[in-house]
Amino acid sequence: MKFFSDPVLDSMATRRSVSKVGPETPTDDELLRLLTAVTPVADHKALRPWRLIPLRGDDRMKLAEALDAAQGIDREPGEYNTKPFRAELLIAIVASPKEHPSVPVWEQHATAAGAGHLLELALWRAGWGVMWRTGLYANCPEVRTVHGLEDDELLMGWLYVGSIDDAFRKRMEESKRPGLDPRQFLGTMP
Repeated sequence: MKFFSDPVLDSMATRRSVSKVGPETPTDDELLRLLTAVTPVADHKALRPWRLIPLRGDDRMKLAEALDAAQGIDREPGEYNTKPFRAELLIAIVASPKEHPSVPVWEQHATAAGAGHLLELALWRAGWGVMWRTGLYANCPEVRTVHGLEDDELLMGWLYVGSIDDAFRKRMEESKRPGLDPRQFLGTMP
């Protein structure tokens, strides 16, 4: 379904989370290129209070082990937490606040979330499937340690990124699912 003639607005309006992505992923160079669309995120005082950590290959096993440790799970040899293996590329979104007298931490967290969402939109527009996942254990000590987080940083979740199955892409393109009624999001002052 097409909502806008403008391709960027239409891409935003038709964005969907793709829970099952394929094995192809953008290269680090492609990610760097897409980040040029992310860096203009609304950012009071230009503090850049966010960073991204790509996880590929063995990094996903380190995350699997950290998630199990955070949950107190001791698996049999050869068994592992499969969640980090739902995609070949995970991108950790980290809020990394900077001390500033006129920019509170909550506002810097909002900037980091905005950067994460802009990256999700940029990846979607570039043709990649993306699912932003979090979880109860994202900021447990074991998970924070494996990501190398500082005490004041917040792990906001991971973008699971990969290719989109052709059949699924076709279903999305042919979907007649209407967009949400935007009126529910506009209010008035009391």
